[in-house]
Amino acid sequence: MTEVPLNPGDDLYTLHRAATINYRSELVRKAIHLCSLSIPVIYSFISRSTALTILIPLTAAFIAVDLSRYSIPAVSRWFYRWFGWLLRRHEQENGRRRLNGASNVLIAATLSILIFPKLIAINAFAILIISDTTSALIGRRFGKHRFLGKSLEGSLAFFVSAMVVVLVAPKVQCLPAEYAIGAVAAAIGAVVEAASIHIDDNLSIPVSIGFTLWALYALALPALNLTMLP
Repeated sequence: MTEVPLNPGDDLYTLHRAATINYRSELVRKAIHLCSLSIPVIYSFISRSTALTILIPLTAAFIAVDLSRYSIPAVSRWFYRWFGWLLRRHEQENGRRRLNGASNVLIAATLSILIFPKLIAINAFAILIISDTTSALIGRRFGKHRFLGKSLEGSLAFFVSAMVVVLVAPKVQCLPAEYAIGAVAAAIGAVVEAASIHIDDNLSIPVSIGFTLWALYALALPALNLTMLP
């Protein structure tokens, strides 16, 4: 693809400056991110308690390693040797000690399963994995117009891919209103993703979508049993 010349001050220049890893690393990072789709898929076949039994220790281990890289030199050398090229700039700043994306994905998965009914957790987390990936890759390659903190093109890709998830993810009774509720949640997720600058969108996206789905089901379809999935 022909490189577009960037001029300081225009939206495209600002968007590319915001990207702190190259596109090839972004592809690898998002390929790894897509592996997390196994979480909602597996969760659909196992109980909440079993899922948490697996996720809580795994999440704790990732957080422990992630934080240890800031204070234990041996862990730091090992971590940055193998994974440093995948980290965004804010994930490498010693002063702020931010968790990396993988840790935040696992935290988001654990919180989603703890907080939400199973059906909502699966929908919200599947949208995170599919649509965050789509948004990042489309926005990095084709983004030309700024929308909040990201690109309009990336946000549109987020919404379109989220709608695909809404169409195929589990529903209570597959009522038209359920798909309308999903569309509203997809739109909210796209806005939250674009606005997530100071908080990791791996956390903000599923939480915002989950609470939106939960609230809209309660308002529009209060008679439906959201605990239909065991």
